[in-house]
Amino acid sequence: METAVHSGEQHDQPGPDKAESIREQAERRAKALFTTAAMVLAVSILFPYWQLKLVAPQFPNGLRVTAYVNRLEGDVQELEGLNHYVGLPSFEDGAVLERSVSIAGILVLAGLLLAGLLIHTRKVVFLVAPALVFPLFFLADLQYWLWKYGHSLDPRAPLSGAVGEFTPPLFGPGEIAQFDTTAMPGVGFVLSLAAVGLVGAGLWFHRKAYKPAEGAGAA
Repeated sequence: METAVHSGEQHDQPGPDKAESIREQAERRAKALFTTAAMVLAVSILFPYWQLKLVAPQFPNGLRVTAYVNRLEGDVQELEGLNHYVGLPSFEDGAVLERSVSIAGILVLAGLLLAGLLIHTRKVVFLVAPALVFPLFFLADLQYWLWKYGHSLDPRAPLSGAVGEFTPPLFGPGEIAQFDTTAMPGVGFVLSLAAVGLVGAGLWFHRKAYKPAEGAGAA
């Protein structure tokens, strides 16, 4: 009876070869997820991160602004003309530092994810953490500039008093003077969120792959 029980226990425990195979599979998946996350994050540069549509009676088709990490596109000139009457600062004066370093910064984040392939300890978190918090940083910075623009009206502008201070919402419907606005995330921002999910999954497999090695080293 004792022999039978002992045999059953041995059967339940994975052998060294099987354990090694599981570890290797987890390692491959972690590397694949980190690599894919780096590629997705780099590709996000090519797509807009935020979009704003403004509709008013005099603009029935609406005006659109599409924000990439380093530039604005869309009906920028038309809105710049309206900004003059409302007293808003020029778009060129906003987020100058962020726009100048954005592409290089995102590529650095992608490079840190690839560097994480070489780290086999929990210290990999320090390399991948910037990519994890990047979407939150983008939203916080965007919210700051939306607030700053809406609270920096030139009192000498003809319509500054009629419009008053405002803060457009990050996402969803809103109002700016006579304009109804709709703010939406862009494809680039969605890709940055996808990269966060890939990094999170990669960390899980990374821990599964290398935790035994860390335990053995500590022992």
